[in-house]
Amino acid sequence: MNEQTDRIGIIGGSGLGAALLAAGVGKPVEVDTPFGKPSAPLVVGEWEGVPIAFLPRHGTGHTIPPSAVPYRANIWALKAAGCRWIVASGAVGSLREEIAPRSLVIPDQVIDRTTQRVSTFFDEPGAAVHAEFAEPFCPKLRAILTGIGASVNGIDVRNGGTYVCMEGPAFSTTAESLMHRQWGGDLIGMTAMPEAKLAREAEIAYGLVALATDYDCWRPHHAVANKQALLAEIIENMHVATENALKLIRAALPAIWSRRGDTFEAHRALELAIWTPKDKIPAAMKDRLGLLWGRYL
Repeated sequence: MNEQTDRIGIIGGSGLGAALLAAGVGKPVEVDTPFGKPSAPLVVGEWEGVPIAFLPRHGTGHTIPPSAVPYRANIWALKAAGCRWIVASGAVGSLREEIAPRSLVIPDQVIDRTTQRVSTFFDEPGAAVHAEFAEPFCPKLRAILTGIGASVNGIDVRNGGTYVCMEGPAFSTTAESLMHRQWGGDLIGMTAMPEAKLAREAEIAYGLVALATDYDCWRPHHAVANKQALLAEIIENMHVATENALKLIRAALPAIWSRRGDTFEAHRALELAIWTPKDKIPAAMKDRLGLLWGRYL
């Protein structure tokens, strides 16, 4: 895909993609990348007058488990579509009493407990690239999301929190859940990493809207009639949180777009990250990853 228009990327559930297509917001676009196909075709168009590219992380119909998501292809595809910002959403469990189900959280930190995922574009011999990642979620994008959240009626948006990203697909043991709380974790999920790290390497400002669906197993579930009723409650929490996230993202798009003349810190993430002398990097590698680092080489 050769797209020059700046866009805001949106990563979320397949239901949002279906809604955007039904509303005539955009059209599906197939993208090839050096890392294979992304989870699904991008939905490229305009929403609230803002150019966007939407990608369902788990594929059309939610068929891809967290460990099998083609994260590198996804981020590359959004970069190729002209995305300079990504607003992602994802369901999480709450590790804190005060973060109730149906809350939205804009996290500022992450603890990566994944083990099976390739977390960099620069994993082959030929170049050493070390991107700064002290603040894994873009502070400017977070400020916009939390600021807008305060003005959207009926939505509980919390500013800040540490997201623990686990491998999955099984959920935590009770001992692990208690350990995550002791570490300072506020949320537990399966998809923020390596998504956020790859976005940084692609020089895309990345912010996450975390949707609390339940308390993780550190907190005993309140009594319900049966397990099916508990599952139905969690799914209902997810639906409500998703609707609230859509309201927040929709309201935030024009505010982000109004800052398109600004250079966010992530937009220069590779400026000091390439430690190998340029003349030592193989030409084939330069070309293959040119979308990411071409302006520095």
